[in-house]
Amino acid sequence: MKAYLLIDFGSTYTKLTAVDIENEEILATAKDITTIQDDIMIGFNKAYEKLMDQLKGREVNFVKKLACSSAAGGLKMIAIGLVPELTAEAAKRAALGAGARVIKTYSYELTEFEIEEIKKSNLDIILLAGGTDGGNKDCIIHNARMLVEHGVKLPVVVAGNKVANDEINRIFKDSDILYSITENVMPKLNGLNVEPAREEIRKIFMSRIVEAKGLKNAEDFVNGILMPTPAAVLKAARVLSEGSDKEEGIGDLVIIDIGGATTDVHSIASGEPTKAGVTLRGLEEPFAKRTVEGDLGMRYSALSLWEAAGTRTLRKYLKNKETDVEANCRCRSENIMMVPKSEEEIEFDEAMAKVATELSMERHCGYVESAYSPLGVIFTQYGKDLMEVKYMIGTGGVLVHSANPGDILKAGSFSAENLTSLKPRNPEFLLDKTYILSAMGLLCEDLPDIAVRIMKKYLITI
Repeated sequence: MKAYLLIDFGSTYTKLTAVDIENEEILATAKDITTIQDDIMIGFNKAYEKLMDQLKGREVNFVKKLACSSAAGGLKMIAIGLVPELTAEAAKRAALGAGARVIKTYSYELTEFEIEEIKKSNLDIILLAGGTDGGNKDCIIHNARMLVEHGVKLPVVVAGNKVANDEINRIFKDSDILYSITENVMPKLNGLNVEPAREEIRKIFMSRIVEAKGLKNAEDFVNGILMPTPAAVLKAARVLSEGSDKEEGIGDLVIIDIGGATTDVHSIASGEPTKAGVTLRGLEEPFAKRTVEGDLGMRYSALSLWEAAGTRTLRKYLKNKETDVEANCRCRSENIMMVPKSEEEIEFDEAMAKVATELSMERHCGYVESAYSPLGVIFTQYGKDLMEVKYMIGTGGVLVHSANPGDILKAGSFSAENLTSLKPRNPEFLLDKTYILSAMGLLCEDLPDIAVRIMKKYLITI
C-alpha cells in the first residue's frame, strides 16, 4: 500500500505517523527521545523501529517522508518595529504565525545596548519591520544600519515601510547578512499583512536553520523538513477549519497545546464582534492567530506558572486545599521528566493544566470595555471575539493521558467570573488523542483533502 511517513522532530520526542493514503487511515504511530545533541537520527531510528514493528506483515511503501521540527528550542526570533502597539506587535504576530518562539520585541530606534543584547541572544532569525507604507522610514533604516555596523550576522527578514526598501537593500547588500525583503506586515494603520513575512521566515528555516539545528543528517532520509512544528499545527488548524478544495471544513475553532515549557493557543476565526453595538478597536487580528505563553508549562515552566496564577487559583482546581502548591511546582521544575503516578500527583498535574488553559485563553482572546457617554453605555472590543467558536481542540500529553480532558478544556471557556473576556461560550470539545495535528499539517502540503478527512475521523469528541 502507498503511505506517507510524517515526522515531528520535537524538542523532547521524535514522533512518527504512518498514513495509508489509499484508505485514508493512520497505520501506526511511534515516538522516542529526540537526540539533537549527538545525531538526531539515533532517536529517529529507535522510533522508526517501533513503527515498523507495528507494521509487520503489511507491505507498506512510503512514497513520501515529510518532517517538521521544534528540536533544539525550535525557531527562535526577535521582532523589531516602530510603535510597540502597532508595527512591533504586527511583526511579533507574523513571527508567531510562522511557528517561531519570539524571544523579545524591540520598538523605536535600536540602542547600542539593545544591539549587544541581540548579539548575545541565541537567535535564528530577525524580523525587521517599522512604519506603514509611505509613513516613517527613518526608524527602520536606522535599525538596519545598526545591525550592519555592529556586526550582527543573523538572517534578517525585512517587512516594513516599502519606501525604505531601496535604502535597506543598499545597506545590506555589501554586508555578510543573509536578508530577504518582503511586503510590509502593516501596510496601513491597524491593518495586518502577515502571510508574506511568514512565508519568507519558512524559506529561511528550511534553507539555513535546518542545517544549524543538526537536522542535516535527516535530509538524506526525508523528502524535506518543511516547517517548524507550531507552523504545521497552525496549518492543520486552518485547513480543518476552512476545508480544502473538495472537503468542507468544520468552522471556527481553537486549539490548545499544553506542553512542558509553553502553552500554545491557535485560533481560526475572524474575531469580529458577535454582539450588536460593540465597536472594534486596536490592531487588526490575524484570522489564523497563534500565541505562545512561555510562563505556562507543566515542567520547565512549572514555577513561572505558579507565579503567574498564584496559589489560590491553583487551589481552586484541587480537592485538597492544604496541598503545598509551591513545593509541587518546584518538584516538577526540577524533575522535568517526571511522570505522575499517584492520584495526588495526577490531580495536581491536571490542576496545573486547567490553570494553563484558563490563563492562556484569557491572554489569547479579546475583551470588552464599557464606558459611559451622554448616549448611554458604549462597549469597545479589543482583540478577537471567540464566543461563538464551535470547537475547542486539545493536544499535549496531560490532555491525552487525562481521564477527564474535557474538564481541562472547559477551564478555557467563558465564565461568569470574568464577564469581559470573549472566550468560547458553548464549544464542543475534541481531543487529538493520537498526536496527528502536526502530521496533518505536513500532509496538507500535498494532500489537503485527505488530511481534512483524516482529522475529522481521528479527532475524538470528549
